[in-house]
Amino acid sequence: MSNDDLDDLLDELDSHDDLTVAEQVLTIRLEKRRYGKPVTILEGFDLSTAELKATASELKQALGTGGTVEEGRIELQGDHRSRLPPLLREHGFQVQE
Repeated sequence: MSNDDLDDLLDELDSHDDLTVAEQVLTIRLEKRRYGKPVTILEGFDLSTAELKATASELKQALGTGGTVEEGRIELQGDHRSRLPPLLREHGFQVQE
């Protein structure tokens, strides 16, 4: 296999990953936790745990907040419902509002 064939194959595999991300429709909701603290919940991901943690890390850094990954969802401290959709769309996700 030539180097060009390998590069073409890798590009094709990357494009399939992009399709799977674009097909994921995420939901954003708010929960009140202990002492009335708001927590923004992102659900609908179909990513590996490592990819989900990496996405959570990028979002936490962009929003300047803490959070965690639990049971296939991302939980962010605070109310970020208005700021999240544009960030998620930049990453190629669809967001249900």
